[in-house]
Amino acid sequence: MTSAFSIQSPHRPFLAWTSVAVAGLAAPALLLLAMAGAPAEGRPIAPMGAILAVGMMGAGMIGAAAAGRLLIGLALALVCGVGLATLASASGQAGFPDPASLGLAFLLASISFAARGALFARSAQGRGWWIAVAVVGGEGAMLFVAWAQPGALPDWLLALLPAQWASAAIRSAFSEAGATLAVWELAALAGTAAATLLVVRLWPRRWPYLIMFTAWLGLSALVLHRPGLPDEAPAQPPLAAAR
Repeated sequence: MTSAFSIQSPHRPFLAWTSVAVAGLAAPALLLLAMAGAPAEGRPIAPMGAILAVGMMGAGMIGAAAAGRLLIGLALALVCGVGLATLASASGQAGFPDPASLGLAFLLASISFAARGALFARSAQGRGWWIAVAVVGGEGAMLFVAWAQPGALPDWLLALLPAQWASAAIRSAFSEAGATLAVWELAALAGTAAATLLVVRLWPRRWPYLIMFTAWLGLSALVLHRPGLPDEAPAQPPLAAAR
């Protein structure tokens, strides 16, 4: 029997892995470098969590869908997350006040993204990575709109997005309060990952989809109605703070 996480080779593999590199590393890195060029007092801190979240999503989800393997997507997401966080720190944009919280946020986000990629690979075979690209592009665009035009998107819509959950958890992890401040977002990432992996494991049975969508909607409701997160900027290293 075929492994639940081992699927056929991706359709147009060069494009698939190019998409992983661009969405997961190149584009987020360029955005972080562009932010680093802004004056420290006017630097847009808010989108940093979104940039890292979408980068990890691109690497983990598209990578898992292209490779047909959960662990490859998980590894790619973690590597990109650590790499982008290191770049943000090296460019003076953020420090690591609580590495354990940041690691927890990275781990749960990576598992969630890779699980969805594995499901796309399982359901669409070699073309699953196309679905992953569309999902990453759509959620990334909505996070950008939410940052560029606050209030343009309703809260209930943003609460449905795993990328938004990851963004909030990562942003909180960069703050002094730590990722546990975003406990509902962390729970949503973990819960949807577990439900998605159940669907992957039991494929081609359809009834697990009911569990997955119920978990997604229920956890989204918890995220929507949880107490608001304080608008805290990531902790700045002394050099950046002195600029």
